[in-house]
Amino acid sequence: MSKEIQQWFTQSVPETLNKLSLDSDNGLSEAEALKRKELFGPNALKAKTKKPVYKVFLSQLKDWLIYILFAAVIITIFMGEYIDSGIIMLVILLNAAIGTYQEVKAGKAIEALLKMSSPKALVKRNGQTKEIDSAELVPGDLIILDAGRIIPADLRLLETVNLQIEESSLTGEAVPVLKNAAATFTDPNLPIADRENMAFMSTVVTAGRGSGIVVETGMNTEVGKIADLLDNDFQMKTPLEKKLSDLGKTLGKIAVGICIVIFGISWFQGRDPAEMFLISVSLAVASIPEGLAAIVAVVLSIGVTAMSKKNAIIRKLPAVETLGSVNIICSDKTGTFTLNKMTVTELYTADGLVLLDLLKKNTVSDSHRKLSEGMILCSDATLENDEATGDPTEIALLILGDQIGLDRTGLIKKNERIAENPFESSRKMMSVLIKSGNEVTVYTKGALDNLLKRVTKVYDKDEIRNITPEDIKNFRHAARKMSDNALRTLALAYKSAEVSTPRDQMEKDLVLIGLVGMIDPAREEVKPAVKLAKQAGIKTVMITGDHKNTALAIAKNLEVADNMDQVLTGPELDELSDEELQQKVGNYRVFARVSPQHKVKIVQAFQANGNVVSMTGDGVNDGPSLQIADIGVAMGITGTDVAKNAADMILTDDNFTTIVVAIEQGRNIFNNIKKSVLFLLTCNLGEVLAMFIPLSLGWPAPLMATQLLWINLLTDSLPAIALGMDAGDSDVMKDKPRKFNDNFFSNGAGIQVFLGGLLIGAITIFAFWYGFYEMGYSPFDKNIPEEVLKNSRTLTFLVLVFAQLFYSFGLRNSKKPFYQFNILGNKFLNSTLLLGIFLQLILLFIPVLRTAFKLHIPDAKGWIVALSLGIIPFIVLEISKIFTLKKN
Repeated sequence: MSKEIQQWFTQSVPETLNKLSLDSDNGLSEAEALKRKELFGPNALKAKTKKPVYKVFLSQLKDWLIYILFAAVIITIFMGEYIDSGIIMLVILLNAAIGTYQEVKAGKAIEALLKMSSPKALVKRNGQTKEIDSAELVPGDLIILDAGRIIPADLRLLETVNLQIEESSLTGEAVPVLKNAAATFTDPNLPIADRENMAFMSTVVTAGRGSGIVVETGMNTEVGKIADLLDNDFQMKTPLEKKLSDLGKTLGKIAVGICIVIFGISWFQGRDPAEMFLISVSLAVASIPEGLAAIVAVVLSIGVTAMSKKNAIIRKLPAVETLGSVNIICSDKTGTFTLNKMTVTELYTADGLVLLDLLKKNTVSDSHRKLSEGMILCSDATLENDEATGDPTEIALLILGDQIGLDRTGLIKKNERIAENPFESSRKMMSVLIKSGNEVTVYTKGALDNLLKRVTKVYDKDEIRNITPEDIKNFRHAARKMSDNALRTLALAYKSAEVSTPRDQMEKDLVLIGLVGMIDPAREEVKPAVKLAKQAGIKTVMITGDHKNTALAIAKNLEVADNMDQVLTGPELDELSDEELQQKVGNYRVFARVSPQHKVKIVQAFQANGNVVSMTGDGVNDGPSLQIADIGVAMGITGTDVAKNAADMILTDDNFTTIVVAIEQGRNIFNNIKKSVLFLLTCNLGEVLAMFIPLSLGWPAPLMATQLLWINLLTDSLPAIALGMDAGDSDVMKDKPRKFNDNFFSNGAGIQVFLGGLLIGAITIFAFWYGFYEMGYSPFDKNIPEEVLKNSRTLTFLVLVFAQLFYSFGLRNSKKPFYQFNILGNKFLNSTLLLGIFLQLILLFIPVLRTAFKLHIPDAKGWIVALSLGIIPFIVLEISKIFTLKKN
């Protein structure tokens, strides 16, 4: 093969097969596919160059606060304070290193999520059909297409059966194009919109089915040719991050204003301008929570990565913020409440009803065999080596053939499909024209009532006879009994035909063979999940296309609904106005026989009543309901690519329980972010008060610039990150959903920040005063000895560090006192505490560092005072929780 440019739409199917050296029956071999991948490269648009780590590091230094610190470094060097300049420089570099780590970690998590949610392609290789990542495709691959799939590369179509593709991403035309594989064109400049024998990367199959050969991949596709016009940067900044960024800027302006005031006051008080400049700059850096947005990004990325391991892929990060507010889960029945593994349990023919569990292979009648053979031939599903593709109902029918001892492989090889009348919802039937040797047969499967309108005979004990009213009565009775037992029914009929039988004549004068009853068993884990959701104030609603009896049977079993009054069908919904539906929607727990269009109305009705709604979907037509829902959830196994791209979250196991787990995880992620934010703001407020009030009173500065920067690095950023990595509260699902418009300061949290900051500031000021008092001095005195000032600042330094470290433990749970949860359960926070204490000891006991930070070693009394004062904010916080708990 070569990379020469081809106008594939001008070439016939045989010419295309020949040029690509493709066997249309078996597809490429894996060895050939690997060889072609080396030649053509991966099937992906050229990614933007990843930013090197050193550039990420340098970007952390592009901040006006950092520029001021650099200025402080230069000033201290000119002043001869080389130790101070070195410490400030070290703090700058450490801050940049932490920021780099956060950005790289968040980026890797995002890349992993993007990879997990990338489109898949159904490809035939080595004669077997399987699903692979679209990036693995090469020219010559044989692709199977069905409704809902995103076209994974540019294809020359081989087969089209009512195949319609929406190509608006390329042509701007929203109306789907009907494709024709047999067409060829001579005009080499034919517009893309007119190339009916081609399918293009990133377009969407909206109806029908077909197959095609990959002719162009990656940057050689039509989308690839305009890739330079696309912005492929993945923007992950959420509304939450934007709010926090704005909050940080506002607080920063306030803090800088306070620092200017401090510098002004100090100037008029006659203090050393150089020293006060450094202190003011350091206080500005320490008081501005510039790490808020970065910490939130890390917590979000860690959280969504953990969620992906629990089968919930978050495609859009704002969904994490919304999850905690969900109070209505609207879920499909199939696959989410059930296993999505349809199982045939009953067969009915003119011979009578047979339970499959009791049917032995040696007792299978001709009617049973003929019924199963017809169901297999009238199917688009595949089942090879326990790997299945297609509709779960059709897969169950293939398994039925295996259970009764049919040779499916041999049957399919002996029978060739030469025409078909595809399934349509208006007919509720599908027919195929099958040739086996010289015999031609039509097989039709579908709803019993629709088939009964087209049958004139019945197959009875290897004989064909005229159907009687009694036969019709018996078949209908069997179908009704199966439906009452929550079984889905499917009937099969057939007739002898000619090769030239037109499509409109295929479904006339049929012979009825039989009826199968199948069920999709409920998942055992769903019932406890529904109960947990109810406990969390979340209402579960089942939405299904099944009959109301079938839906109610499953809903009752899972305790979603109690009686028929809680069931509304699609036709009944159509009779209600939007206002009536809005008034009554809260009375229903099951919506049966609904179409995807009904889902939009249901979601809007719930939302109109102030609910936050999660909606699941898997089909092409589910896109609108997934987009309009507060949380759109797509099925990862059975879901179409259209549904996945419209959704906020993808379930990789199609399990309802995963939705509840995701809501629980979402609540904990939000709570973790809230803990980090409240901790930072409380500590920053305490630092500002601890500096502002003494300086306003004319006292010496309680802390040096280097000490302030050390605290900002050690006891602000690290515990905040550790709080964000908390495992979460196991009882979070006992709380009611968070109100959608709640922020971090709702429900008394703002008051807590103010009081906590006030308390930390007060005890720090007290510690500074006490340092003078125990040595017989007052901070108002003139000519204070250097050792007295060192003593006071050492005590102040230790109290502020201990207060913040201990306070972080109390914030692990906003409601429970420490004795009601494992206070040491967060290993990251434990490590932060130990590291903080260890580093404080290093500063004090290593002479060079002790001199650099202008500290001295406290005596036993000093240590007791520092620890006693430092633990006060934690104790006060815990006491307030106990009183709040008693009130409630």
